[in-house]
Amino acid sequence: MTFDTVLIANRGEIAVRVIRTLRAMGIRSVAVFSDADAGARHVAEADVAVGIGPAPARLSYLDIDAVVAAAKRTGAQAVHPGYGFLSENAQFASALQAAGIVFIGPPVAAIQTMGDKIAAKAAVSAFGVPVVPGVIPHARRTKGSSPGLTDADLIAGADEVGYPVLVKPSAGGGGKGMRLVHQPAELAAALVSARREAASAFGDDTLFLERFVLNPRHIEVQVLADGYGNVVHLGERECSLQRRHQKVIEEAPSPLLDPETRARIGAAACDTARSVDYTGAGTVEFIVSADRPDEFFFMEMNTRLQVEHPVTEMVTGIDLVELQVRVAAGEKLPIGQDDITMRGHAIEARVYAEDPARGFLPTGGEVLDLAEPEGPGVRVDSGLAPGTVIGSEYDPMLAKVIAHAGDRQGALRALDRALADTAVLGVTTNIEFLRFLLADPDVAAGRLDTGLLDRRTPDYLPAQHGDDELIAAAAYKWLRGWPAPVGDLWEVPSGWRLGERAPTTFRLHAGERTDHVYLTGSPSAATARVEDGESHSLTAALDGDRLTLTLDGLRTEYLVAASDGQIWLSGGGRTALVEEVREAPVRPDDERTGDAELTSPMPGSVVAVGVQDGQRVDAGAAVVTVEAMKMEHALTAPVDGVVELLVAVGDQVKVGQPLARITASTKEDES
Repeated sequence: MTFDTVLIANRGEIAVRVIRTLRAMGIRSVAVFSDADAGARHVAEADVAVGIGPAPARLSYLDIDAVVAAAKRTGAQAVHPGYGFLSENAQFASALQAAGIVFIGPPVAAIQTMGDKIAAKAAVSAFGVPVVPGVIPHARRTKGSSPGLTDADLIAGADEVGYPVLVKPSAGGGGKGMRLVHQPAELAAALVSARREAASAFGDDTLFLERFVLNPRHIEVQVLADGYGNVVHLGERECSLQRRHQKVIEEAPSPLLDPETRARIGAAACDTARSVDYTGAGTVEFIVSADRPDEFFFMEMNTRLQVEHPVTEMVTGIDLVELQVRVAAGEKLPIGQDDITMRGHAIEARVYAEDPARGFLPTGGEVLDLAEPEGPGVRVDSGLAPGTVIGSEYDPMLAKVIAHAGDRQGALRALDRALADTAVLGVTTNIEFLRFLLADPDVAAGRLDTGLLDRRTPDYLPAQHGDDELIAAAAYKWLRGWPAPVGDLWEVPSGWRLGERAPTTFRLHAGERTDHVYLTGSPSAATARVEDGESHSLTAALDGDRLTLTLDGLRTEYLVAASDGQIWLSGGGRTALVEEVREAPVRPDDERTGDAELTSPMPGSVVAVGVQDGQRVDAGAAVVTVEAMKMEHALTAPVDGVVELLVAVGDQVKVGQPLARITASTKEDES
């Protein structure tokens, strides 16, 4: 059996990546898209594209009937789900089966078992796979591990498990709904927020508890299985660099494991697949204590392709998507365990739409321009293109940058160089923070654990904006004012006049600084000066989106784009946003000192309102909770006072939009 048409039930970088393999296999690809994604890159690159619904955009990709109808309409014989959305949805796999369409994934029963983390632990235990202590994964389930229990039951069960505990949803993955609780007093609030997030992300708020392994490292094993009983593993990936249980940097192989442990954990992963008669590609996740690297425990199995699969592909030379398709088409695995070798080292960094300088709040905007690295050993999986609009409907991951080299140190250096050459103009990203992490001594030495990134975050300070970036932005504005070819003398912004030339002046803001920049002369021989600073010699040239600047003899090339008074520059290994200042900032109203206004720190939707309009609250009380890109942010009252609500649950809000006002008062004032 072979496929001639495959539909990809996904979007973004994974849809583009699957299309790439289908094209290499000579298979016709079908993309689906929401109305908001009509101009997306995956739509443009597919052979055929089908619209599956209007806003809210995220729900379109979860509409099983619409996706199945699109597959029927286009004659697709199979559907690749990518990851996220419907990739681990047993109902979706069943609907495809009923329609006579192949699901490129495991059997429905395997999805159901592994989709219930409690049932999964019971299944793998029967095959001798070690599970996290404190959870009893048997058919007769007890406190702390039984679905459908109330918060009160879970709180009582936590004492049996032992603190610290992890609150985990039975459904889903990706850290959504997961909470680490150190003390009994923290557990009740953690359960409330975990249930809400799990229900939103997976449509299932079932929770369970397990003991938190101290100094944990997150190591996962890639497995492949066919319909003839053949199961192999392709080595492990280290995924310990996480923030809020969301992976940021992954690598293969792990710097922790020795050959003996690598063989044991690989065998355990294969037994996990056998426990549910698995077929296709899957990932078995283990928790390993950094203090006891020879001891590992099963956490869960993801019944799909993983975001970080490229590092495995780069060290093994095996295209996992191709083998997924071939196995789904009924073919035997063309490789055995002895055929699989790991060559060199690969590291992947996830580029997120978030601002590390503002607590990693989600960002957004239009991609004005784009720079992606190239070269031997470098790979970029991306769904971005100029004109792409990054909203709040989806996960904040934009792209993945992967580097491969002969050893780990070489891969670290190659990834840092690749990130220096990566830029997303128009959207604030975490690229600078990724390079900060790669330079960390513990990361360089392979001394990793899942808490390392959070411990290092307070040490991160964004690079200060220098005079060169302000001058580059001013030069860009200046050059755009020069006529081409040069015409009337009075049209040329050279500052010419009788006597000394007058400078062209720009007032610009970058980071924490606002300065005037003065340019005098011509692009081939100019003088530049930042307010209260020294003069610099300057030559500048603009060719489309490329700005070449030579400042005091140092030549730098910038990728540059501008929109609505914002000038985005990428050059010299970093990206900067410089804004034109058109008027002086408005001074705050001193007469309202003590009152407060809560504004949204990110674009998103209101998912919870914790108070009533007109209610009196104490400082620290949760007032409004905003969700964006699957992340919740609770806004609390900074002062005691009376609340005036400006939004309701379900409202869509913008960055900086007022959500509530608090008129300062005390209990004594009201008595």
